[in-house]
Amino acid sequence: MGVVDIQGKLKLAIGSMKDHASIGKALMNHHQYDGFTSINIAVLRATGHDNGTIDDKYMHEILFLVSNSPNSIPFLAERISCRLAKTKDSLVALKTLVLIHRLLRGGNRSFEKELCKAHVSGHLQISTRPCFTKNGYDRSLGFLQKYASYIEERMSWLINQAGKLEPAIVSKGLEFRSYDEKSIDMVFRTLPKCQVLIDKVLEFSSNDMLGSDHSLVAQVAMSNTLRESFQVYVTFSEGIAALDNMLFDLTPSARGLACEILKKASLQSQRLHDLYASCKKIVRNKSLEYPFVQLISMDHIIALDQYGSPKIQPLASQSHVSLSRRMGISNPPQISNQFKGSLPEREKKEEKIEINLSPPTTHFSWTLETKISKVWVVFEDEPTNESQV
Repeated sequence: MGVVDIQGKLKLAIGSMKDHASIGKALMNHHQYDGFTSINIAVLRATGHDNGTIDDKYMHEILFLVSNSPNSIPFLAERISCRLAKTKDSLVALKTLVLIHRLLRGGNRSFEKELCKAHVSGHLQISTRPCFTKNGYDRSLGFLQKYASYIEERMSWLINQAGKLEPAIVSKGLEFRSYDEKSIDMVFRTLPKCQVLIDKVLEFSSNDMLGSDHSLVAQVAMSNTLRESFQVYVTFSEGIAALDNMLFDLTPSARGLACEILKKASLQSQRLHDLYASCKKIVRNKSLEYPFVQLISMDHIIALDQYGSPKIQPLASQSHVSLSRRMGISNPPQISNQFKGSLPEREKKEEKIEINLSPPTTHFSWTLETKISKVWVVFEDEPTNESQV
């Protein structure tokens, strides 16, 4: 144990020397940074080699400096990318990813938009490379890579005025002509996007957390990820309810795609239930409010797929049992009366439903306000004092 303690202290001392050298170099080359030296130093201090988590004062300092320096966000993105690319220390890399994540959650909508634009333009690059120590393979690498993959996908999400996550995608028109068109957008655009982010969350495992050499920072990173996944799961559930409500009113090709979405959702619900159960035991954050994950029966989905075939569709429509009721989702979206009537009339109207799944040309084709809910300004992701003891 004594040898291990000495090695840890030696590593910490060397890391502190590296931080001081990087800060000194930034001060000497302040003319090179066009007056943005303070931003660079704040990034270096926030992602230091010390074993603690990111101090909130550096977060607020970065946000303050950026807000008072026009056109400084691309520079901030480049400094963060440089820090992530050059470090050979997995702790520094993990803290840099946490910094990106918290900047996405801590600024106003205008800042969030510009930071995501910096990622799209290439100024902000989220990539990690294998970290090795003198003692062999770094056990934190698995968690580090999975967290980087999650942040990469998270960059395509925005926080709305209610403080909730939503995909940074839009359909052809923001003003829907009917409620059913809005439901189509929810089912075939938003729901698949939710499934992609949920897949990134499901890549984590309890072994990643327990095997990390930097459990304290990993706890913070996982707490942030879980908190966001809870919100995405709510949207996911709403999308499942909308899909189930409209399933028999879709064209055969669209119905087949909808059933594939349901089948994937069935597998995800089981895995998400298991992940949350394990995280309750290993993530030491009492402020996390885990949602109740309702399992989706694969047998029920197969039955819906069979009943939805063109030969027995009229019978299926009469005997359809709402999946949303089985999931316990209250107030599912209602389909308007435009699908009511004889089967020939419904088929004609089905042909008018166009499902365009092509991605928009840009993630930011609309004007965003700069006001954001206070829920995302206050950081509540630090471990409690009990967990630190």
